[in-house]
Amino acid sequence: MIAIVIASTLSPLVKSVENIGVPRWFSVISVYLMLILVLTGIGLLLGPTIVAQLQLLLEKLPLYIETLNKQIQLFMTEKGFTEPDILDFINQQFNLQSVISWTFKSSQKLLIGVSDITRGIVGGVLNVFLAILLSGYMLSGSQKLINGIVSLFPVRWNDQLKAQVIPVSQRMGGYIQGRLLVSFILGLAVSLGLKFLGIGEFALGLGTIAGITNLIPFFGPVLGSIPALIVAVAQGGWLFLWVLLLFLIIQNLETYVLDPLLVGSSVNVPPLYQLLAVLSGVQLLGILGALILPPWVAGAGVLLQNLYLIPKLEAEKENS
Repeated sequence: MIAIVIASTLSPLVKSVENIGVPRWFSVISVYLMLILVLTGIGLLLGPTIVAQLQLLLEKLPLYIETLNKQIQLFMTEKGFTEPDILDFINQQFNLQSVISWTFKSSQKLLIGVSDITRGIVGGVLNVFLAILLSGYMLSGSQKLINGIVSLFPVRWNDQLKAQVIPVSQRMGGYIQGRLLVSFILGLAVSLGLKFLGIGEFALGLGTIAGITNLIPFFGPVLGSIPALIVAVAQGGWLFLWVLLLFLIIQNLETYVLDPLLVGSSVNVPPLYQLLAVLSGVQLLGILGALILPPWVAGAGVLLQNLYLIPKLEAEKENS
């Protein structure tokens, strides 16, 4: 599943290089080398800063949680909620050890779905690496692969099935390309916005978190805003409201401008089906499933439209 999504995403780049007049296999190698160089360059340029900011954030997390606890207790006291049971409940919920334990258990369940988180991470990295290798093979020998798959079906379906390869690939690849571009823009906007609001020491790290989590439809933007809001609350003043307003503005721009322009035209799948795809993906493969299942649903939508709905409408017109 992952390999097909990667292959669909990179197919336009491979095709562009191939149009220059070089062999298919050389086009595939060139695209992969280019991506490796770009990602390595970005990692060397921004990686140390991002890692340093995230490490600093983890170091200050106990202080932020303690500050958040005090602010909530102060708010409750000002509003007249002074019962010991309520204050004890707040202390229990925002106890550092409890928060860390809850975070670990929630992350473990969400990301892996099994008890051994280390093995799950290693296995996930290995699966992605193997998927990248397999996607390269699929791109270099795509025509043979397509002919092999089509040969499994009756001969009378050959032309019709081969005609679906390009639109399905374009739909799946377009979805991933759109999500990557939207997430990059959102992460950059969050970083610049937080720096402008005075959270420069964490701006790039928090923007990276927001951009990565934004790859997950529906739930990702909420998850990505939580760390920044925690930092804002702990620093006090009106900063929390300004950061909240920043995320609301960016999310609305994404929902009503970026997604329709960069993703919506590629997917053409009702939001309800996208949501079901995300939930199903989380159940099957964790976070990785939430990323790769929606483009599969988009590809399946192309097949449903071209092989069933359009022929059905044409048949109904002929009969009428």
